[in-house]
Amino acid sequence: MFRHIFKLIWNRKRHNSLLLSEIFFSFVVLFLVGTVLITYATHYLEPHGFNYRQVWRLEIKAGQGEKMPRAELDEVLRRVQALPGIEQVALTSGNLPFTFNNNNSFFKYQGRKSGLTDTYDADDHYAQVMQLHLREGRWFAKGDDGSHYRPVVISQNLREALFGKGPALGKIFSFDWDKKGEAVAWQDKFLVTGVADDVRMGNDFGEATPSMWKRLIPFDTTHWETANVVVRVTPGQGGALQEKIARTVAGVTRQWTTMVRVMDQDRLHKRRYTLVPMLGLVIVSVFLIVNVALGLFGVLWYNINQRRAEIGLRRAMGATGPAISRQFLGEMLVITTLGIALGVLLAVQFPLLDAFELAPQFYLMGIGVAVAAIYVLTAVCAWQPSRLAASIQPAVALREE
Repeated sequence: MFRHIFKLIWNRKRHNSLLLSEIFFSFVVLFLVGTVLITYATHYLEPHGFNYRQVWRLEIKAGQGEKMPRAELDEVLRRVQALPGIEQVALTSGNLPFTFNNNNSFFKYQGRKSGLTDTYDADDHYAQVMQLHLREGRWFAKGDDGSHYRPVVISQNLREALFGKGPALGKIFSFDWDKKGEAVAWQDKFLVTGVADDVRMGNDFGEATPSMWKRLIPFDTTHWETANVVVRVTPGQGGALQEKIARTVAGVTRQWTTMVRVMDQDRLHKRRYTLVPMLGLVIVSVFLIVNVALGLFGVLWYNINQRRAEIGLRRAMGATGPAISRQFLGEMLVITTLGIALGVLLAVQFPLLDAFELAPQFYLMGIGVAVAAIYVLTAVCAWQPSRLAASIQPAVALREE
């Protein structure tokens, strides 16, 4: 039977090439969209690795053209910490979670190199505010004041990249960009004190990126124009506490200003920047697939009308209606399989070439979704035309011919 179907397809290769091309391009669109949606959905269901709820961020700015001495900044933090409703305050860098500010670099250890790694500055209370979970070692403490190297805590995926299955605590690594033979400053050599769970601080749909937290030195005499602070508050706090924080900061020095933002609102705000293009991609893809479905339906309908004499002759020779219907469905499934095979040949190049730096399982799941969707689409489009072919009476078809 399949040999006969292949012969029929070959005899009408000019007409079937249009169907084949439509199926191929439909598969490519579904594969790409499916891979993106599966990747986003998988990351969305993964834990963030920290607790962003009940966390606020403060952006404290000095007066125009002025700097903020560390002593005055520490006094501000002490007064904010003393406010009712504040659980813990921590000083950090400007690349806070769910913001558009990034700070990243590459690192190396004995010939092993990391991927692009997010780096954060953090004081001794940062882990308590963000509720990071340590898998190994400890967070920063006052005893690190006398360290000869910059104490750091790294994420699990950075640990695996730099140290593999070997021990990480107490190891010293450095930036990947320092020149060979050039002396490296002590603050650019990093001593691992702890390993934390992987974190996703970019957005809800991003993957866990290698991360490193560098200890902010308490006695550093550096002056800042802007200080970034994360604050964990008790449940139920709102605008009243935000106003108290602003007044407290202004009470230390009238020239400083404070902006208070809720981290969960930052998360929702950044989520929209991912959802909007994703929604646009889905709408365009649905529009294309609907047009392809209509095209398949129209081409099949036209083919049946062109082959009424063939159908009538087969019916006159004893073929039943269901047999005619199965013949057209079989032809369509064979053409669909050929189109999918071409699409799969293209799709497997993406993981082989690491085109979008995604894990291979996402591409495989995208291929599976596209294959299933194409078979369903073509079966639905071929069902009604095949029923039409099965209902053609031989006498009517031959008389028209």
